[in-house]
Amino acid sequence: MPPEPSAPPSTVRNEMLTKADRLREAIERHDLGAIRLRGQDWFAWATCGGSNGVLMATDAGVAEVLATRSGVRVLTDAIEADRLRAEEVPPGLDVVAFEWADDAALEAHAREAAAGGPVASDLPADGERPLPAFLVAAKRRLLEPEIERYRSVGRDAADAMTETLGRATPEMTELELAGVGAEALLKRGLDPALILVAGSRRVDRHRHPRPTTSPVGDRVEVVICGRRTGLFANLTRFAWFREPTGAERRTAMDVALVEADAFDATRPGATLGAVFTAVTAAYARLGHPRAELDHHQGGTTGYRSREVIAAPGDPTILDDPVAVAWNPSLTGAKIEDTVLLTHAGLEVLTVDPSWPTVEVAGRARPDLLVRR
Repeated sequence: MPPEPSAPPSTVRNEMLTKADRLREAIERHDLGAIRLRGQDWFAWATCGGSNGVLMATDAGVAEVLATRSGVRVLTDAIEADRLRAEEVPPGLDVVAFEWADDAALEAHAREAAAGGPVASDLPADGERPLPAFLVAAKRRLLEPEIERYRSVGRDAADAMTETLGRATPEMTELELAGVGAEALLKRGLDPALILVAGSRRVDRHRHPRPTTSPVGDRVEVVICGRRTGLFANLTRFAWFREPTGAERRTAMDVALVEADAFDATRPGATLGAVFTAVTAAYARLGHPRAELDHHQGGTTGYRSREVIAAPGDPTILDDPVAVAWNPSLTGAKIEDTVLLTHAGLEVLTVDPSWPTVEVAGRARPDLLVRR
């Protein structure tokens, strides 16, 4: 899906020029002949929200971005070229098409454009280099047009989650509820990149619960990763068809308190390792030592569901503006939202005002949805 229609052409052009400058700078810094961007995430970044995806379950798409010292263009086959020009690639970015059965012609074009210089790629092949760290870091820093698109993606993903759990019943299977979630996302123009569902039989057992034929029962967890214009909105919510016990509410609050410490540690210039340390200390303080080892705790997000997952000692710097999604969890409880970090502070992007909230460390956070 291309940039949203509300974006003025000048805004899209300025974003595209900024990204072309980043690519050119990376080429010059590292004396490269060319950069080839094949992955769906990098294609979306370079084309200001366009998509080279046809099959969602692959990293690479049906087109690539080729950047050289002389400019940026899109390479694809004749099957896709007209659609990409009309629907995915911003005006001013050339699309070069080759016969679908002639991969050799596309490769020869890319080699000639590189003029014998080394080539870097997000998905390196045939002696290509990985992308320079400078460019990888630049992708995580969001430009203002990207932030505006992200706000829209976050709102719609939160609305889709509310609709999904509003339609849930104890008699549904997890797979049926996942289908409701996919419908809610797709009709809002969001790719259902991931939908996890755990009913009452499985919610205490698995941190990544792929949906099954098991019934929802008296409580259910739903995890959504929805993608539009290349940007991922990640969130987790719980619905109950009975009143949660005191112990269940305390566990949910402990998870929210761990997240609160993660939020406090999420500051411009901090490292992911420092946030992970704060999370580890919070679990221990609340009586759950080493719980951080039961599941990853999240990290930066953006053009991938997780650009970098936080780990002990991780030196990745939170160079704002950057999106993060923390997901602390305990048995039967988890919390997750997609959040924007700027010098002004934290802004939760995946918010539906109709969802019940509870105050945690001065912030409104999603409460358990109790449906009777």
